Amino acid sequence: MNELFPGFEHHHVDVGHGIAISAVIGGRGAPLLLLHGHPQTHAIWHRVAPVLAERFTVVAADLRGYGDSSKPEGAADHANYSKRALAADQVALMRHFGFARFDLLAHDRGARVACRLAMDHAQAVRKLVLLDIAPTLAMYAQTTDAFARAYWHWFFLIQPTPLPERLIEADPAAYVRDVMGRRSAGLAPFDVRALAEYQRCLALPGAAHGLCEDYRASAGIDLVHDQADRDAGLMLQPPLLALWGEQGVVHRCFNPLEEWRRVAQQVSGEALPCGHYIAEEAPQALLDRVLPFFMQGDDA
Repeated sequence: MNELFPGFEHHHVDVGHGIAISAVIGGRGAPLLLLHGHPQTHAIWHRVAPVLAERFTVVAADLRGYGDSSKPEGAADHANYSKRALAADQVALMRHFGFARFDLLAHDRGARVACRLAMDHAQAVRKLVLLDIAPTLAMYAQTTDAFARAYWHWFFLIQPTPLPERLIEADPAAYVRDVMGRRSAGLAPFDVRALAEYQRCLALPGAAHGLCEDYRASAGIDLVHDQADRDAGLMLQPPLLALWGEQGVVHRCFNPLEEWRRVAQQVSGEALPCGHYIAEEAPQALLDRVLPFFMQGDDA
């Protein structure tokens, strides 16, 4: 993994409640937290982290249940895999490194954690970039045949344990190849070292369960938390940049900017010329958008 993140240091940080979060840290400057999606790890950032580290102290972390982070048994209501719990992990991680306030760049599942983090810990987040998602509540509420067929894993992974876990554990490497390879760009964009890391981590004990629990929480307790925010009229406070792939499902099935403007006060964004895995498919396009966004009006 060091070869993907030259100059970065690896840490395994106790964030409380029996959870340890695996992360790499490197660079200098204002703090920036990077969060990955499914079925990946912090390795997704290997093409952009070195450039970001020229201006920021970059922390790229594995979510609870993923990578080399802890993978506890899921609670009956999946609350210990709620985005609220996963967000608290990352706040504690950043505090461990001495950062009470930071920028946040997140993709896919990590972007859902980032959204909850910015809602629950608004003072901790200076600026927020979310990659290739629309709000969870909106995506479930607007599920169509086209979306369900494309995002079949949303409905497979939430099935009661142990069915999906058993099927994933039968061949974790194939699951990674099939899920990622069925997207618009196939497997061509992925560095073989990063792909091997995703496969290694999904084969770890408890990894398939952690992945499933993340999705079970999103289809249950996370929706309760999101609806409570809507009912209370709460909005995301940090400036939000939403980016998504114009070849992806989110672009085809939803209006991301319209949906984010329903839940956030300051929103900008656009589609990028790629599919779902923006940081690996279009790293320069991503850097061209996020660097000016983070650097403008810097008060960190």
